[in-house]
Formats: sequence, structure tokens, C-alpha cells
Amino acid sequence: MSLKKAYIIAIIVLLIDQISKIYIKTNFKLHEFVNVLDLEWFQINFIENDGMAWGAQIPGSYGKLILTLFRIVAVIGIGWWLQDSVKKKYSNYLIVPIALILAGAFGNIIDSVFYGIIFDYSSENHIATLFAEKPYGTLFHGKVVDMFYFPIIKEAHFPEWIPFIGGNEFSFFNAIFNVADAAISIGVGILIVFNKRAFAKSNDTVTE
Repeated sequence: MSLKKAYIIAIIVLLIDQISKIYIKTNFKLHEFVNVLDLEWFQINFIENDGMAWGAQIPGSYGKLILTLFRIVAVIGIGWWLQDSVKKKYSNYLIVPIALILAGAFGNIIDSVFYGIIFDYSSENHIATLFAEKPYGTLFHGKVVDMFYFPIIKEAHFPEWIPFIGGNEFSFFNAIFNVADAAISIGVGILIVFNKRAFAKSNDTVTE
């Protein structure tokens, strides 16, 4: 695959990510949700977070800035990895996942770097405005927009016979994520599942 095609994949994913985030941000109140196709296990549920993919966070007053700067360095490294892989004619099983990971990482960087200076606050009583006169944050301190929620099991209990956790309550799947998170996860998943094919050059033969 050419570098141009790889970048096209990344740009398409990035556009879908940002369009979906801007739509949710400017049409939903914070924590507002709707069931997709009346399915209780598939929701659009608007939340924001200061952290990493799937809502993880780095604690402390400088945690957000450190995370954003780390993301920028990571994207530079991933971009170099993509160009190097194309140059060395590695398999599409490697190039496509790298393009997905690049798009996902860059998508969440845009939120972190710019959303604080182009949107005002989202709250349970207010829908945010794009290019607001009074933005909610500063450069590098924006919040990441998440919206996809699949509460397949909302409330259940482990069987009593299971040691240590028997009877405890659990839920599955309680993470809320966005297109960028999904792109990163899919890219990593492809690299794990198709590891041998991914790291074989296009003119190599992969034996099962």
C-alpha cells in the first residue's frame, strides 16, 4: 500500500471521529443519552473526560498537560513508523493498523489541544456552542468527547460459588468511548491477531 492510501485511511477515520464529536457536543447535554434503534444495550451517551482512551486518567494538576504532550510525541513516532513501514514494503496487515492507530491518537489530541478554546462548557442544563465567546478551558487542556456505550449487562452478580468475588455485583460493558478509541483498539487488535502477517514484507511468504 502506498503512503498516500494509508494517509487517506487515517484522514477518513479522523474526519468521522471529529464530525461525530462535534455533532454530539453541539446537540447533546452532558450525560444525555438515547437508545439506538430502541436497543437498551446500544446507546449514544455523551460524556467528557480529561484522560486517555476509554476514560483512564493521569492524576495531578499537570496530568492533563503531560498526557497531551505524550500524545503529541506518540503521534510523531507513529507517523514515522507508518512512513518507514510503507518504505520497507511491509504488509497491509501492518500499514492499515498503523494508519488506524495514528488517526485515533490524532483524533483525541485535537480534543485535548483545541476543544478547550473553541467550545464553552457542556453541562446537564446547557448544550455547548462551537467557537464560543467564552470557551471553557485553555490550549492543551480540552476534554475528550466520548459517546458510544454498550451496557450489555447493566447489573448482575457473580455466582456465590466463585471464590473471593462470589455474590459481588458486576456490569459488562461499561466503558464509553469514541471513534478514535475504536480505531486504536481495532488497529491493535489486528496487529495481535495477524501478528505474523503484519510483520512480513509484501514480497515475503507467510507460512501458517
